[in-house]
Amino acid sequence: MNSTNAQAYAKVVENGVQAVEAVKELQITGYLADHIFVLAHEKDRTDRIADTADAKEIGIKEEGMFDSLANLFRSRGDELRAKIVSMGFTEAEADFYESELDKGKVLVIAKKKE
Repeated sequence: MNSTNAQAYAKVVENGVQAVEAVKELQITGYLADHIFVLAHEKDRTDRIADTADAKEIGIKEEGMFDSLANLFRSRGDELRAKIVSMGFTEAEADFYESELDKGKVLVIAKKKE
């Protein structure tokens, strides 16, 4: 499932290699590296893919201080859903994407160009 809404574009890919390819495609189409994010279920995997793909992780700037702090006390699934919602997706979309991350897939998100 790919999604495009008023806030962001998202694509679920099978692995880190495909995530790197998706990030490169987005950069070719004009997205800046600061507007492309990757998310995997495991934090260290997210870090590795973001570094390799020249993409960002969803952080305080995107989530806001309150949600970032709240994530310290949330389960990983709840934290992932909160991060996805902070990028402009609905709760239902966040549930779907988080369930895909549970299966080992990777989510690539690009903010709309301004």
